[in-house]
Amino acid sequence: MNQLEALKQFTTVVADSGDIESIRHYTPQDATTNPSLILKAASLTAYQPLFEDALAYARRQGGTRETQIINASDKLAVNIGVEILKSVPGRVSTEVDARLSFDRGMCVAKARKLVGLYQEQGIDKSRILIKLASTWEGIKAAEELEREGINCNLTLLFSFAQARACAEAGVYLISPFVGRIYDWYNQRKPMNPYDVEQDPGVKSVRAIYDYYKEHRYQTVIMGASFRKTEQILALAGCDRLTISPALLEELHNSEEPLERKLSPSTEGFHQPAPLSEPEFRWEHNQDPMAVDKLAEGIRQFAVDQQSLEDLLSAKL
Repeated sequence: MNQLEALKQFTTVVADSGDIESIRHYTPQDATTNPSLILKAASLTAYQPLFEDALAYARRQGGTRETQIINASDKLAVNIGVEILKSVPGRVSTEVDARLSFDRGMCVAKARKLVGLYQEQGIDKSRILIKLASTWEGIKAAEELEREGINCNLTLLFSFAQARACAEAGVYLISPFVGRIYDWYNQRKPMNPYDVEQDPGVKSVRAIYDYYKEHRYQTVIMGASFRKTEQILALAGCDRLTISPALLEELHNSEEPLERKLSPSTEGFHQPAPLSEPEFRWEHNQDPMAVDKLAEGIRQFAVDQQSLEDLLSAKL
């Protein structure tokens, strides 16, 4: 049995890709997308019909040029999501524009719009996860959406404060970014030789996993942003792991033994009182890595979103 099949015995494997061919090849349960992946997919010949359909939709909706560009962008993300859902039995994650990350009301409105676009194509909201940045506003938007039955994936999660606030808000799923945490620490003090047991990204996800299971939070933990297969293997047993096609291929080609590393606690502890907004902001602020990486991640996704809109604008 290869490592990918072995991993699937105790962790739900998710494809971190907008590439439909890769998704079909590795048969994951779910798939995640983001503006960077949508931008990459939009440049591929195979996706041109989805691209053209999004432009035609935007023209039919009318409005200002800016409105048409936004409508085309939203429609393209949904078109790619619908196509992905033909190849996965579970869910697809579609991301809210990162530029809305500090506006709770706009996050909620955009999420409802995306769900509506999926429903117009016959996709029930039970097959969609709305991705939001794990800002205070994003978490509170997710709390509101969850009450409406719209499940959310809170992304760009780097601090324990973010993880705790998400659990307390009752969000469906979080995506702690293993690789980006590792990158931050490794740039400042290179891990040479590399020791996965000391990897800050791996340790962060393990701490969140233990806390959630001990306190009986139902929020799903999906490790993300991996740089090495060692990081993935060290988190075998985590609820879900979203993995790039390149690393899925490495796991698929390896016959090395794989053992479960994370298991839910048999003990249960009383859940603490929820963090207030000032407490959340202070605790998150005390983690320099998390402050840096959350801000950087939002900026990067915003740049890719703008690049996608520029691409669409040139064709409108």
